[in-house]
Amino acid sequence: MIDDQLHRPLFNAEVLANALNNGGDRPLLHLKDGPVQSVDEVRDATSQFVQAFAAIGVGRGSRVAMLSPNRPECLHVTHAIQLLAGIYVPLHPLSGLADHLNSITDAEVGILIFDAEKFSARAAEIAEAVPGIHLLAFGSSPLADDLFLLAAACHPQRLVPPVVEGHDITRLGYSGGTTGQPKAIPSTQRSGFVTGQIMQAEWEWPAPPRILTCAPLTHAGGAMFMPALLRGGTLMVQNGFDPVKVMQTIEEERINCMLMVPTMIYALLDCPRLGEYDLSSLETIFYGASAISPPRLKEAIERIGPVFAQFYGQAEAPMCITYFRKADHDPDNLQRLASCGKPSPWVRVALMDATMNPVPDGEPGEICVQGPLVMDGYRDPVLNVEALFGGWLHTGDVAVRDPDGFLRIVDRTKDMIVSGGFNIYPREIEDIIAEHPAVSQVAVIGVPHDKWGEAVKAIIVLKPGATVSEEDLCAPVAARKGSFQAPKSIAFVDGIPQTPVGKPDKKALRAAHAAAAG
Repeated sequence: MIDDQLHRPLFNAEVLANALNNGGDRPLLHLKDGPVQSVDEVRDATSQFVQAFAAIGVGRGSRVAMLSPNRPECLHVTHAIQLLAGIYVPLHPLSGLADHLNSITDAEVGILIFDAEKFSARAAEIAEAVPGIHLLAFGSSPLADDLFLLAAACHPQRLVPPVVEGHDITRLGYSGGTTGQPKAIPSTQRSGFVTGQIMQAEWEWPAPPRILTCAPLTHAGGAMFMPALLRGGTLMVQNGFDPVKVMQTIEEERINCMLMVPTMIYALLDCPRLGEYDLSSLETIFYGASAISPPRLKEAIERIGPVFAQFYGQAEAPMCITYFRKADHDPDNLQRLASCGKPSPWVRVALMDATMNPVPDGEPGEICVQGPLVMDGYRDPVLNVEALFGGWLHTGDVAVRDPDGFLRIVDRTKDMIVSGGFNIYPREIEDIIAEHPAVSQVAVIGVPHDKWGEAVKAIIVLKPGATVSEEDLCAPVAARKGSFQAPKSIAFVDGIPQTPVGKPDKKALRAAHAAAAG
C-alpha cells in the first residue's frame, strides 16, 4: 500500500514555510518611508509571532480577528495563524462597529488583535460588547497585552507548517452586506491554494515584480505577498490611497505592478497632477472588485498605458473565475472593454438561465461555477440551497458571452430593475452615460414608482469643473436602449458611497433615494 504521505498535497502554509525558510537575505517587504525586511527577517518575525500565539493557546481551529491599518505585522500575523492551523477573521478598517461585532460574534472569535494607535477606541467598544474576548495590541495599550513585546521575547526558529486537509477552514470572511446582512464565507485550504496557483500561472507578472499595495493587507492587499515572495520580487506597503503619494512612490521606487479597484483608477485620472510624474515603470495594473466604466478604462489606457489586466471572482470563488489579459484590452472597442475576460482554464464556467439551462451566445445568463476554486458552502446551510443549487455556485452576476468567448457582465441579479414589466440592467445604462466626457462616476438604481413599479434613476459624479444637462445624459440611453430605459431622474452628487471593499454601495443608494422618491 502506498503511504498517504507520498502524494499529500502542499497547501499555502507549507509553501509559505518552504519559501521563507530558504529565501535568504534578499529584500522582500518594504514599508513606505519605513524599514525594509529581507526574506530571512520576514521568516524570523513570523516565527516569533507563531511562538507568541502558541504560548497563549492559539492552535488548530482558533478564531483570531485583526483590525489594523497597513503595516508589515499584518502579514506576519496572518501567516502565523496559518502556520498554527488557526482560522483568520479579517475586520475591514473602514467598516462600522455593527459589522465588526457581527463578524466577531458570528465567527465566535476568541482573540482580537488591534492597532493601539488607530483602533483602541473601537477595541474598547468591542470588548464591552463581547465579554471575555482576549485583546492583543500592536503597541502599548491599557486594554491589552503588547503583541510586539510578546513576540520579541521569542527566539526566531525555522518555520514548521501544520499537516492540514483540503476542506479545513483557514479564513472566515464576511460579504459586504450590499444585499442584506453580511454572510459568513469560509475559505478552505483547497480553495486558497488553488487561488494562488491560478494567480501564479495565469496573471501577467513583471519579472521580477516590484509591487505597491495600498489596499488593506488584512484583505485583498495581502494577496500580493506570495507572488512577490515566490517570484523573487518585492512588496511595498503604503497606508491608504492618495493619488499624488501613489504616483510619487511609483516614480521614486520604479514600481512595476499594482492592484487597484476602479475608484482608485478614477482618482488617478481625475488628479490634476497626473502628468507631472513618470509612471513608465508600470507594467501591470491588476484591477477588479467592481465593474469599471469602459470609457474611463479607455482613458486610463491612453493616459497611463496598456498595462491593465482585470481579475473577476467573489469571496465564494476568489479572484480567479475569469481573467482579462492586457493585450485583449482594445481601447477602440468599448464593448470589449466592458468585458471581464475569459474563464480561467482551471474552473468550469457556464451561463445559465433560471431553469439551469445554458444560454446561447449573446443572451444573458447567470455566471455559474464549478471546480476546486469554489467554496464548500456558507456556514448557514439555508443559504446553500440557493447558492449551490444544481451542483453549481450561482454568482448572482448576469453576463453575455460574445463569439470570441469573452464574458461581459451586464449586472447583478439583485440590481436588476423591473419597470413596467421590463427587465432593465443598470450596468448597460451606466456604460452609456459614462461615455459622456463630463462624467467621472455613475451608478444607476431603481426607485419606487406608483405606475411602473420601479423607475430608473442615475446618480452621477461630474469631473472637476464639468457641467452637463440631464437631457444630454438621458438622450443617448433612449436612442440606444429605448426610452423606457432612459433615467427618469438624475441626482448630481459629490461622491458615490462605497462598501469597505470599494464597490458602489447600491443598497445605501436605493435606501436614500427611495426615501427621497417617497
